[in-house]
Amino acid sequence: MPQHLSRRTLIAAASALQAANAQEQRKPVVQEAYPTTSLKAQGTNPLRIVTMYKFEPAEVEKIKKASPVPVDLVIAPNRDEFRKLLRDAEVVYGNVNGTDLDYAPKLKWIQWGSAGIEGMDDAVKGHSAVVTNYARIFAHGISETAMGLLLSLTRGLATYYIPQFAKRTMNPVGSAKSPHHVELVGLTMGIVGMGGIGSMIARRAKYGFDMRIVATDPKPIPKPEYVDELHDPSWFESMVPMVDVLVCAAPSTPQTRRMFNEKVFRSMKKTAYFLAMSRGDLFDDMALVKALKEGWIAGAGLDVFPQEPPPSSHPIFDCPNVVMSAHTSGWSTNRQVRLIDLFADNVRRYAAGMPLVNVVDKQKGY
Repeated sequence: MPQHLSRRTLIAAASALQAANAQEQRKPVVQEAYPTTSLKAQGTNPLRIVTMYKFEPAEVEKIKKASPVPVDLVIAPNRDEFRKLLRDAEVVYGNVNGTDLDYAPKLKWIQWGSAGIEGMDDAVKGHSAVVTNYARIFAHGISETAMGLLLSLTRGLATYYIPQFAKRTMNPVGSAKSPHHVELVGLTMGIVGMGGIGSMIARRAKYGFDMRIVATDPKPIPKPEYVDELHDPSWFESMVPMVDVLVCAAPSTPQTRRMFNEKVFRSMKKTAYFLAMSRGDLFDDMALVKALKEGWIAGAGLDVFPQEPPPSSHPIFDCPNVVMSAHTSGWSTNRQVRLIDLFADNVRRYAAGMPLVNVVDKQKGY
C-alpha cells in the first residue's frame, strides 16, 4: 500500500531541498578537467609544487597534509631561482608567462593567483597545462562592499553626512518625504555576469534587501532561485533602461571591455546607480564622469577603475555622487583561509587523479 505524505512532511522535504540547493551555491565550481597523470598511480614520486608566493608555515603544512602522496612545495625567493626550480615542477602556484614555460618541461597544472586571467599571455593560453583560478573565493567581501557602496549612496551617507562629519557638523538633509534618501526594497538590480561576484551580490540584494534581480550571462547556466530573470548577453540593452541599480560583475574579455559606455549610461534611469565591482576596463570612465555631472544617473559606487589608482587630477574626484574603494573589496582575513583551503583541496584532487575545482577556459578568458 502506498504511503501518503502529510502536508507537514512535504513542507519539511521542500525546506530541506531548498537548504541543500543554497548550500550547493556556496561551493566552488567543479569542472571536468583531470590532470594528465595520477600521482597516486606513480608510486612514491613526490608532487613538486613551485611558487614565489610566500606561504606561511602553517599554510604549507595544510597543503602537504591534503595530498595522499608526498608533496615537495618549494618557495623561490626570486624569478631567477623560480625558473631554475621549474625544470622539475609539475605544478605552479601563481601567475606565469610564456618565457617561464621554456623552463618547465613537466608542467601540468597552474593555480592562477587571482580570479581574473586577463593578464595571461598567448603562450600560456596555448600550453597544455590545466589552469585553475580563484573564482568565488573573493566574492564574499566584494558582495558586502557592493552593498556598502550602494547604501552609502542611497541613504545619503556619502553625499550628505560623511562630508558633514568631516566638518564637525551633523544636520538632516531634506525631509521625511523628500527623495534624498532611497529605500532598496522593491527596486530592480541588473547584474552583468553571474559568476562568483555577480551571484553573491544577487543573493545579498535578494535575500537581504528584497530587491528584484535580473541578470545576463554568456553561459547557459540554470537560473538561481534568487534571480527573477536570467538571459544571454543579447538582452543587455533591453535590461539597462529597466533597472534601478546596474552592476558590472563580468570578467575582462575582448567582448566586455568598455561595454559600459556613453550609450549605456544615457540609457539608464536618471534615478539609477552604477556599481563597478569586477574590472575597471569594463567601463568608460570619462563617459561615467559626464553621466554623473550632467545627471544622466543618480550616482556610482566604484571598487575598480580603468587606471588604478586614478590620478589626483582625474575629474571623477569632482563628482559628489560617487563613492569609491581602492580595489580592496575582496580583502579580508577569511579570504586567505578560503584561498588556502581551495588550493589544498585541488592538490588532493590532482594527486588522486580527480577533477579539479575552478578550471578556466583559457580561450574564453574565464
